[in-house]
Amino acid sequence: MSELSVTTIEQPPLLLVIEDSNEDFEALQRYIRRSPLTIPIYHCVDGDDALAFLYRTGRYADPQSASRPGLILLDLNLPGTDGREVLRKIKQDETLKLIPVVVFTTSNNPKDIEACYRQGVNSYIVKPMDFNRLKRSIQILIDYWFDTTILPTDVVESRP
Repeated sequence: MSELSVTTIEQPPLLLVIEDSNEDFEALQRYIRRSPLTIPIYHCVDGDDALAFLYRTGRYADPQSASRPGLILLDLNLPGTDGREVLRKIKQDETLKLIPVVVFTTSNNPKDIEACYRQGVNSYIVKPMDFNRLKRSIQILIDYWFDTTILPTDVVESRP
């Protein structure tokens, strides 16, 4: 069994946002930029691009172009390979499953919520439609995942 090294680092780890709505991504990005933390963000607009990023295939084959995320923020309703399938693949893969995944979606369907937790999601947040509640939810997410918790930064070695 390999040993996981967790260290406190000055630069927060990469946040991978898998979100097809440019409006939602831009709102999220605005709030994150207002944070006192400098959080590097990478955006994938669909599940297929996200899986290519995570598995370092296609245009992400060079490990320098695809840093390993410390946290994944995942929308469920994506074109192509949807978020449910992306979550399933992440949590069934030995090299990816330790990366925390937060579902951030409009779906408040109890079946979606239960299915995501059964697959190993770390948190499930329903996107508030109210501007102030959305802002508060994003701030809580940033504070918790990037200021309060210690994320595994060396989760995944380069894939052969």
